[in-house]
Amino acid sequence: MSLDHKSEQAHDNKTILVIEDDGSVGSSLVQIIVEETQHLAFLVTDPEQALKVFEDLLPDLLIIDYHLPHMNGIQLYDFLQQRREFQHVPTIIISAALPEGEVTARHLFALNKPFDIDDLLSAIHNFLDTPD
Repeated sequence: MSLDHKSEQAHDNKTILVIEDDGSVGSSLVQIIVEETQHLAFLVTDPEQALKVFEDLLPDLLIIDYHLPHMNGIQLYDFLQQRREFQHVPTIIISAALPEGEVTARHLFALNKPFDIDDLLSAIHNFLDTPD
């Protein structure tokens, strides 16, 4: 593989930020994403940490747990929507107890825990992957 081809391939990789306060769940999600897709994935475990990451990184996709410390996933999503650069970043909300009305009102894609990994991978593919 030539160096040019490698750089083109790396350019196709998109960045997924997983915001999940349960480190073991979040680490598992990141591992699955990295192993099963061509994308990069990073984990942060609280909204404040996520906001610091956003100073340097605009992810291509957010996966946000609903139950987070200090603010819930919907509140974090609403806060980010106030910033122009985040208004077009697709978001997947995950939780064992999703507030369906809030999710529906925002037209968010949601997965109820426990969810099938194939459903998550399919959603990632639908949001990020373009046909060859």
